[in-house]
Order: sequence, then structure tokens, then C-alpha cells
Amino acid sequence: MAASSADDDFVADINVTPFVDVMLVLLIIFMVTAPMMTEGLDVALPKVETSEVLPTDDDHSILTIKSNGALFLDEYETGLADLPEVLATRVKNAGRQLFVRADKDVLYGTVMQVMDRVRGAGVSDVGLVTTSVPDGSADGQIDGRDTNAAPDAKKGKRP
Repeated sequence: MAASSADDDFVADINVTPFVDVMLVLLIIFMVTAPMMTEGLDVALPKVETSEVLPTDDDHSILTIKSNGALFLDEYETGLADLPEVLATRVKNAGRQLFVRADKDVLYGTVMQVMDRVRGAGVSDVGLVTTSVPDGSADGQIDGRDTNAAPDAKKGKRP
């Protein structure tokens, strides 16, 4: 038999171009779908100057109060009457921290009713969720009114 020719040699080079194409497509897919995965419930949170970032670990639950008064624990809707039982099971017994997200248009009395039920369920580790505003943009302002201004002496009302 004759010696093997150069045409029969095994090619040991790896073609990287298809690998790079696949990786770029996967990168684009993840960039498009990642924001959709963290969307959550749509709530217009109140804006404050001092706000902290929520922890990213899974040892907390989020109680959302929408503008129409609907309650959601994480993604699941619940009623005000069922709230203490649900919180005791899913938050207190699990040793989780609770964060309350209330729409800025929710009445204060509604938030206080919910907080009363939270305390009644025995949950003591509660945080309130807000969004932060740039420095100086909410300086002394509540709903467009200046909270630092003195009351008007003639009318007895704030401007």
C-alpha cells in the first residue's frame, strides 16, 4: 500500500464563526426577554429622596396594593379578609421579610387597614417600597405643594 496522501489528513482546526453567530443570537434573545421577566405588577410608586434598593435574594415577599384596592402577595391576588391567613402561612412561618408596595393613589386608610392585617398576622419585618427621585427635584414638595413654606397669615391656609 502506498503512503497516505495529504488529502486524507484530519483537519484539527475549529471553525469559530458559527459558534460566534450562535452566541450573538443568544445574547440578543436574553437582552430582549430579560426585562419582560422582571416586570411584576404595574404600580405607580410614590417618589422620595431617600430610597434603598430591594434585596435580590429570595427571602422576601412583596405585598402590592394597586390603585383600585386589589391586593397581591407576590403575583397572586388575595383579599383583605384572607390576608392574615395567607401572610401567616407564606411569610411568617417561612421566616421571610415582607415589602409593601402601594400605588401612590391608594388612600392612606386603605394602606393602614392592610398594615393592621399584616401586624395581626404576626409579621414584624415589614418594609415600604418607594422609588427614588433625583437630588433636589422633590425638595419640600408634596403633590406639587411647597411643604417648607409658612402658612398664609391672612387665610390661615398653606399656599
